[in-house]
Amino acid sequence: MRIVLVLICSFALASLALGAQQEKKKEQPKKKQAQSAQHAAGPGGGPQKAKGSQKVATPGGHRAAVTQPSSVTQKTAGGGSARGAGAQKTKKAKGSQQVATASPGAQKTKKKTKGSQQIATQGGQAAGAQKTRKSKGSATNAAAVQAKGKPFKAQHFNLASKTKPNKSVAPAVNFQQGRRIQGSHNWQGSNYQVFRNYRSEWHDRDWWRHNHSRIVFVFGGPYYWNSGYWFPAWGYDPGAYYAYDGPIYGYNNLPPDQVIANVQAALQQQGYYNGDVDGLLGPLTRDAIANYQRDHGLYTTSTIDRPTLESLGMA
Repeated sequence: MRIVLVLICSFALASLALGAQQEKKKEQPKKKQAQSAQHAAGPGGGPQKAKGSQKVATPGGHRAAVTQPSSVTQKTAGGGSARGAGAQKTKKAKGSQQVATASPGAQKTKKKTKGSQQIATQGGQAAGAQKTRKSKGSATNAAAVQAKGKPFKAQHFNLASKTKPNKSVAPAVNFQQGRRIQGSHNWQGSNYQVFRNYRSEWHDRDWWRHNHSRIVFVFGGPYYWNSGYWFPAWGYDPGAYYAYDGPIYGYNNLPPDQVIANVQAALQQQGYYNGDVDGLLGPLTRDAIANYQRDHGLYTTSTIDRPTLESLGMA
């Protein structure tokens, strides 16, 4: 009987040991899962793993926050307080904002928007500058058209052109053989060809009379007529006076002094010339012509040429 009781007790103990071992094996996965959750959450339900888990790439290249189920939080915390879970949720939300702000898509959008604004601003400035220049040019052209639309009526002025003027008012220019007009090589077009080709020439009286049939005297200086322009006849009178050495456009078939006087009157009306209408192409008159030409987009010849007279409504 004792042997039977011993066998029965041994079998019972073995069964209990086997059951305990199987129960222990069943509990080990649960403990490992709880330990993993505790490691993920950190002490006190902290946001260490949760913050890292929020950096999840989405198909659009953005990062989105991943919120764990409440059951995992309860398991991890081991039945912890609601304050810990609330703090974890708050920090998750904060982390989600940080991730969303720092996402490549947001930065790219921000940079692209900023760049677009800069390009738009620069483009607007460039367009504005171009529009301003165009308006200025349009105003210049409009002034010229307006001048053409209101022709300047030629007048006859009483000038002391039979005597030599005071040289302090209009200093005389000296003769230089073959002198060219300064800057004329830059003046393009048929209207300026006569200025590009001009050279000072000295000939005696017989030569001038033989080659040119029309010669007039203005302020003691002889001028000859050729192809619509008046030119100084250097050498016709060795003591002649000239305030300017170069061609003068023959406006309305008038002599040189009357052409100059009408230009002075036209420039006076437009506020460019403040001197006397004396028929002398002196420094004050040449400066007034140059200022007018610059303002109206013409070559700055500082003398009387056809484009300038057309702009003034005189040709």
